[in-house]
Amino acid sequence: MRRLKVIDLGLREYGQVWDLQKDLLKKRISGEAMDTLILVEHPPVITLGRGASEEDILVSPEYLARRKIPLFRVERGGKATFHGPGQLVAYPIIALLKKDVHRYLRDLEETLIRLLARLGVEGRRKRGYTGVWVGEKKIASIGIGVKRWVSFHGLALNVNTDLSYFSLIFPCGMDGRQITSLKEVLSSPVQMAEVKELFVSSFCEVFDFQR
Repeated sequence: MRRLKVIDLGLREYGQVWDLQKDLLKKRISGEAMDTLILVEHPPVITLGRGASEEDILVSPEYLARRKIPLFRVERGGKATFHGPGQLVAYPIIALLKKDVHRYLRDLEETLIRLLARLGVEGRRKRGYTGVWVGEKKIASIGIGVKRWVSFHGLALNVNTDLSYFSLIFPCGMDGRQITSLKEVLSSPVQMAEVKELFVSSFCEVFDFQR
């Protein structure tokens, strides 16, 4: 069983964490770093994956500037997504020993589905899409990068997220009204610390890690 280092950054600017990811990715590829899972919440930010275009942003650059919402184009799969407080973002910087990107995506979904089940919520996959849904609404997005069979970027689970921000974008090619959160599903706020602990235990279970 492999060992996993977990780094909980609390609330941290996206750019700072992107720099950390790149550093850890380089070190994991070279063997200087062990498999690492970064957990973080970001201040409001929009990121554009490789499949995104400027048309996925539904407001002007001036509007984003006034709201102080930065925009990053990044090396992950997928389209536009929003990150903000109350959202658990996880960046696994791990060696993909099975060298199977599709299997890795399905395992990330399985991690989220198991986490949700432990909170009494039934999560599911949706044919033809990547991510996790509750009913007909998406609760978690996944967008990854892989370099020399080491993963970077990762996933975002809406816990207590302000869902109104999703109206600013065409999230992952979907209508922002089709997005939900644990707070919305359970009709009450959820403790982020509990969600983090359940996520780490589910992740270790699915990927056969020990902390």
